[in-house]
Amino acid sequence: MSGHSKWANIKNKKEKTDSQRGKVFTKIGREIAIAVKEGGSDPANNSKLRDVIAKAKASNMPNDNISRSIKKAAGELGSINYESGTYEGYGPGGVAVIVEVLTDNRNRTAAEIRHLFDKYGNGMGNSGCVAWMFDKKGHIVIERSAKIDEEELMMAALDAQDDCFEVFTSPADFSAVREALEAAGYTFLSAEQDMIPSNTVDVNDPEMIAKIERMLDMFDDNDDVQEVFHNAILPEEEDED
Repeated sequence: MSGHSKWANIKNKKEKTDSQRGKVFTKIGREIAIAVKEGGSDPANNSKLRDVIAKAKASNMPNDNISRSIKKAAGELGSINYESGTYEGYGPGGVAVIVEVLTDNRNRTAAEIRHLFDKYGNGMGNSGCVAWMFDKKGHIVIERSAKIDEEELMMAALDAQDDCFEVFTSPADFSAVREALEAAGYTFLSAEQDMIPSNTVDVNDPEMIAKIERMLDMFDDNDDVQEVFHNAILPEEEDED
């Protein structure tokens, strides 16, 4: 569902074709691998793995794929050498951009991300150059329906949109809030930790929109890129039948 919330076009999300969905599953598989390496393959004893599984389910990753990813990670612990990294910079029009990666070759990835910033944006900056404009928060999006009583969700920070509920938490409280809502039977459109911009930039010029979207697509196509955050408000696309 395109533009399911006010936040949907802040974070780089696209309707998923089979090819795009496969890339998303591959990226989530890396997160599962890291979670298993850090805390083991049993979700009952690994809160980070539970969080990644919830993210996978919200992305419509089949349960069989999730199980295979966990088993694969558990059997390849010695060969998992992914490192996390964060790169910051500016997109067209000075839009603030944060790129989070998981890589097995930090030098290669740093060079690739710098190249993409230089070619499609306004350059990569030093660590912290745009991070101060964002707040890290747990973010859970629940599809709005007649069965959901808004009063029942008021124990958490809530932003009600036309067709969804958005629950924001501190990073430390994210797992507990997500699990409580999950236990209550809610189904998530997304459930993950996001970087929320403290100020945004409305972009309405078609040429600038095209440049920003091109940059985001190029980041998204990089195998090492896990997440892309930015502070541009782009016009929502019309939902397709």
